[in-house]
Amino acid sequence: MTQAFAFATATEILFGRGKLVEAPGRIAALGRRVLLVGGATPARAAPLASALAAAGCTVTHIAVPREPDVPLIEAGVALARTTGAEVVVALGGGAVIDAGKAIAAMVPAPRPMLDHLEVVGLGLPLDVPPLPFVAIPTTAGTGAEVTRNAVIGVPDHARKVSLRDARMLPRLALVDPALTDGCPRAITLASGLDAITQVIEPFTSTRANPLTDALCADAIPRGLAALQRLMQGEDAPARDEMAWVSLCGGLALANAGLGAVHGLAGPLGGLTGAAHGAICGALLPHVLRANRRAVTDPARLDRVAGWLAAAFDTAPDMDSAAQALSVWSQSAGLPGLAAQGIGPKARAAAAQAAATSSSMKANPAALSEADLVAVQDAAA
Repeated sequence: MTQAFAFATATEILFGRGKLVEAPGRIAALGRRVLLVGGATPARAAPLASALAAAGCTVTHIAVPREPDVPLIEAGVALARTTGAEVVVALGGGAVIDAGKAIAAMVPAPRPMLDHLEVVGLGLPLDVPPLPFVAIPTTAGTGAEVTRNAVIGVPDHARKVSLRDARMLPRLALVDPALTDGCPRAITLASGLDAITQVIEPFTSTRANPLTDALCADAIPRGLAALQRLMQGEDAPARDEMAWVSLCGGLALANAGLGAVHGLAGPLGGLTGAAHGAICGALLPHVLRANRRAVTDPARLDRVAGWLAAAFDTAPDMDSAAQALSVWSQSAGLPGLAAQGIGPKARAAAAQAAATSSSMKANPAALSEADLVAVQDAAA
């Protein structure tokens, strides 16, 4: 008997090379006063801003030069309220999309953001629906275009936590892989390993369901092959594959949860400011090995080991497969945790903080604080 499950995602997903051309008309139908959230280089969003203006929209631009934190979101909310924004559009990587998602959620909110933040706040649901939100990713990694949360840094607590509500799912997720063409090699590697982590962890999650299984089982081997090709050189079909894998990861994690890699990555990012994707890439092989040793039913982890073994031409046991992934990632240029500025003190604090992380709730094995320190030490 097929298990019962629920599955929620963005109202509409447009996927395909060249789909960006459809964005202005779709956005204008949601609202004429647009807050356009972009990355550190405003020129990247300029063509879309011009196309929106030609479609009859008034566009206000805000740049997100770093991973979003409470002050940045509050500034964006203030700007959106002042300009009377009717729709929020985010064009960029996961940080930009999370910022746009949070701004869209908080513009109509009567409460302060802290009331809605998990871990450091009250974690309350939103009192009113967000503004319509459109997500257009320019990297293939986070899958944030189809998730219901935004990860926000809280400097006063040195933590990254989620603002989460089912109504934060974007009205439109437009995934045009051409926007990822030419992405720098180091970002491609880190974001690609994040995308692969986000199809592996939902597959091994205790909340996996038949639909997330179908997405992840297809995406894991495709992602491993595509990322290897991209490390050899620019490859448009491989960019298309990684955009698909990233989308699958967002769909899967929003419905099946994650695991210990992300349970540790959130605290580590908040404590040190290290990049999320690089943290996940460094941790993934060692978390897989720790989970395989601790899990009671190894069937899903053994399938993951088989996919890794096929990708890296090694024996299909987890120890060999995880080691091959670790060696390949390092040879491709991924730094370990120590080289990312993550020392023993931060690793110990992250192991302790991970116990309260929502990601840990779906991890397939019970890992102790000592286990989590050991995992990080191995990734250093």
